[in-house]
Amino acid sequence: MSAETRKWHVLVTGGAGYVGSALVPKLIEAGHQVTVLDLYLFGDHIFESLGANGCLREVKGDLRDPAMVESALTGCDAVIHLACISNDPSFELNPALGKSINYDSFRPLVRAAKRAGVRRFIYASSSSVYGIKDDPEVTEDLPLDPLTDYSKYKAMCEKVLAEEREPGFVTLTIRPATVCGYAKRLRLDLTVNILTNHAVNNGRITVFGGSQKRPNLNIEDMTDLYVQCLQYPNELIDGKTYNAGYENHAVADIAEMVRGAVGNGVEVVTESTDDLRSYHVSSALIKKELGFVPVHTIGDAVTSLVEAFRAGKVPNPMTDKAYYNIKTMQALDLK
Repeated sequence: MSAETRKWHVLVTGGAGYVGSALVPKLIEAGHQVTVLDLYLFGDHIFESLGANGCLREVKGDLRDPAMVESALTGCDAVIHLACISNDPSFELNPALGKSINYDSFRPLVRAAKRAGVRRFIYASSSSVYGIKDDPEVTEDLPLDPLTDYSKYKAMCEKVLAEEREPGFVTLTIRPATVCGYAKRLRLDLTVNILTNHAVNNGRITVFGGSQKRPNLNIEDMTDLYVQCLQYPNELIDGKTYNAGYENHAVADIAEMVRGAVGNGVEVVTESTDDLRSYHVSSALIKKELGFVPVHTIGDAVTSLVEAFRAGKVPNPMTDKAYYNIKTMQALDLK
């Protein structure tokens, strides 16, 4: 059976996180079996709406536990690896913890996947691996210059995956832009989501600087891409690395998009900052080679958040630590 029509049994590591909470239902809807391996730090209710779905298996466990990983991989023939300590402040809270999850556990996971008969391994890296580039278009052939431990270990895992690639074990690395928009397990510590939260619930947005560019990608496009990555023929993606983003917007422009969606009564306050670093990536290659073009705008992401806030889907958005990775980690004191 070709990859174009095959139904997979996918292990989604970190599947109960922000991206995973939107991805897993889409994988099931597309006809795949799904196993989620996650610590469920943000609650174990994420997939309640799926009911007793025979297509979903949930494994509450630690990626660093070889026996747990082996158990989760049972019967799987594809992996989408999302699990990580997922932003710089959270990583810096406990660098040893971040390294153990984001890097030390990676090669053992890849090797365990191969032993289990996995045929396709999709790795969620990060566009932050480039660091800050002066080039107007940051393309995949530019050298990596990660500036933080978080991005350094993302880059090092890319190298590990390339080393572990072998015939019959197809590997694909995606370097996403910052994801935005509403999801069941919502994060409110990402640029677009932060600004929208403050606009709706404070009536005021504070922009530090504003000229800095940030690449973003609507969570709907991010998750659609991962689903599509299971359908591409082996020869099209094997060993490849792609940026995945929508548009590179200045933070001040994002703030205006938010104000436009929420209402002109929102106050936008600009304060000076010494940190005017801009990050921007080109997604021309993934369009050319895979035909992937995002169809959900950053404005759509803002609208999805505004609607969720106003519908009461996001209780206590300013105070509940579940929406903020670093606050959750501080409270749990994860080791």
